[in-house]
Amino acid sequence: MMKASQDRTAVNDLDVIPIEALDLRLEPFDWPFAAARRAEIDAHFDALRRRLPHVWNGRILLVRDWAVDDGTLRARLFETDYASFMAWRDWGWPDTGVTNAFAMGALRGRDGGFLLGEMASGTANQGKIYFPCGTPDPSDARDGIVDFAGSIAREMQEETGIGSEAYTAGPWALVPAGRLLAVIRRLEARVPAAALCETARAHIAAEADPELARVVAVHGPADLGPGVLDFVRAYLLHAWA
Repeated sequence: MMKASQDRTAVNDLDVIPIEALDLRLEPFDWPFAAARRAEIDAHFDALRRRLPHVWNGRILLVRDWAVDDGTLRARLFETDYASFMAWRDWGWPDTGVTNAFAMGALRGRDGGFLLGEMASGTANQGKIYFPCGTPDPSDARDGIVDFAGSIAREMQEETGIGSEAYTAGPWALVPAGRLLAVIRRLEARVPAAALCETARAHIAAEADPELARVVAVHGPADLGPGVLDFVRAYLLHAWA
């Protein structure tokens, strides 16, 4: 794995790396970890389902390797099942050749406030606070190319009810954090952050099983509580700096 050295900023020991473009390729790969520990993985997921009944074993995409070259993130992704991913995550990332890369939309209101959401109870990340996002899945791939921009738009719509007509997509940045790779795109909204929160709250209230428990607007470091994930905190401190 390589990372770009130019324009890199370290915040709270995490690098924030501006990038200009993405080149994400989906390739066939049989994950040895998933095959070798299948019985353990299935038992682990059964236990998880008893605790979180809404969790289901869909198909997701993970990254085999990635690099930043001349401002472009280049990565190879593969398809696996959610149960294998959760076991790998919960067991401390035993296969260090794999990375969990995900796309996040950093939606900023016209007044400079950013929208954050707290994951609802019953989800795998309940209580954690971060930008609207989701683990990429096979629907994000077209002809072998994985579309993180499309993933961001879909997740923003699904979680908050805010469609792509409400903002202009801006620059990308990466925040690597161990086996996690947050791929974050700035989204510039046409209304203040308070109006974004109103839309999202109405959307959450209308859903039977919302993914978010609540949304908040953050305007500066003093607004970042303990539930905000480290890579989101690093990105925001970099943005405010």
